[in-house]
Amino acid sequence: MNQFKAWNGRLQSILAFSFLAAYILSFLFEGQVLYSLLDVYHIEASSYIVVAIVAHFLGLFTCHLFTKTAKVARLVMLTGMAVSLFVTVPFFFAPSPLWNMGLIIGGYGSGCSLAAWGYFLKVFTPKSERLKTCADVLILSNIAMVVINVLAVNVSSFLGLILVMLGLSLGIMFTWGLPVNTEDKLTGATGDLGLFQTLLLLSSFIAVLTINSGLMYEVINPAFEHLTTLTSWYWSIPYIAALFVMRNLPARLKHSKMLYAGMAMIVGAFISFMLLGRSVLDYLVVDTLMLAACGVFDLFWWSILSEMLDYTDNPSHIFGVGLSANVLGVLSGGIIGMVATSTQRASAEITVMALTVVCITLVILPLLNRHLVLLLKSHAYLVAYDTMGETQQRAILCQTAALDPLTVREEEVLKEILTGKSNREIAATLCITENTVKTHARNIYSKYDVHSRAELISNLLTGEDL
Repeated sequence: MNQFKAWNGRLQSILAFSFLAAYILSFLFEGQVLYSLLDVYHIEASSYIVVAIVAHFLGLFTCHLFTKTAKVARLVMLTGMAVSLFVTVPFFFAPSPLWNMGLIIGGYGSGCSLAAWGYFLKVFTPKSERLKTCADVLILSNIAMVVINVLAVNVSSFLGLILVMLGLSLGIMFTWGLPVNTEDKLTGATGDLGLFQTLLLLSSFIAVLTINSGLMYEVINPAFEHLTTLTSWYWSIPYIAALFVMRNLPARLKHSKMLYAGMAMIVGAFISFMLLGRSVLDYLVVDTLMLAACGVFDLFWWSILSEMLDYTDNPSHIFGVGLSANVLGVLSGGIIGMVATSTQRASAEITVMALTVVCITLVILPLLNRHLVLLLKSHAYLVAYDTMGETQQRAILCQTAALDPLTVREEEVLKEILTGKSNREIAATLCITENTVKTHARNIYSKYDVHSRAELISNLLTGEDL
């Protein structure tokens, strides 16, 4: 019964997110429905797009401040989608100040909803399956976006708007049915310095790299806008294909290797944009390289963020901050692209900008990799430890001596840490308070001369010499 509940919760959370994201991608966030509506009234799009993206960023970044319980997380999602649905109505009428107000309110509300969904990703998807869940929501939301875009561009922008609102309504329906444990408190971050250092580095990496996505929206896409029918349906196909391939890679293959392939594809996309013309074939080459790279990178950091949720009591914090870095990068790249376009910069100069961004991310990557190894490579070892026999587990603890002997209770706490349990779960298992667990954990860190849980686990389970 519990397995069915978890599976049903996972499916509902995937559908709820996918319909919410379809609204964001097809309307709010550089969406073709919004662009089509602005074209109908011959309105310059830049100011509207920037307003929507800034509001979306703020919603993602601040959601954790008031998402303190599971019940509130669901309420935030419901409220954010309901408000976004309501403020979309004015777009059926002539432009007015309600349009800007709708983008601000809808952008903030949808950002909060997106961040709050991190809680349901953590609760309903097992650790080993989160990469697949992330791929599923990205694939489904992009398929829905393609359908909406095709109809909005080739049939009617108002039909696209109707479909956007229908999607939001379905998202509300699936979110409403999500089961929550009303007693589960989300009290904030655990305070692990290693976690926040890793989140900061990952966010920097995401923000810098996605500058190229912003350049794509403002420079590459407009260059092929004469291919209206083709771009309306093909634009996201390479992205979906890359996600599907990454989702189904054998476990023995390291997904991190694909990062370098993704960077090579971005370089190839901008060089192709500089050297090729603006024909159908040229578009297929540039878009395939660019969007396939985006698929590789998006699944990389989404899956990393999903695993980091196990190290915090407030998933909306990790998830919201991580995704807000993505939005910040796109916004920055978009502004750079607008300036480059308005000053009529040559494609060669834009390509140099893109290559500079890639070089900066290559500098960040080794440092980021070191922190991810400490935090998340150890996470992969947790499963191995949990399935070991008692003799093997004892050998793990004996092969690396502490500076001072552990007490009996500290040994018990250490064993529970190595199984991947949170402080709260350890407290429940050992029938002690969570503060007592934290005290024992600090003593253990001191005796092993480490500074975080991730470093402790990594050193013990890889047998490193302290």
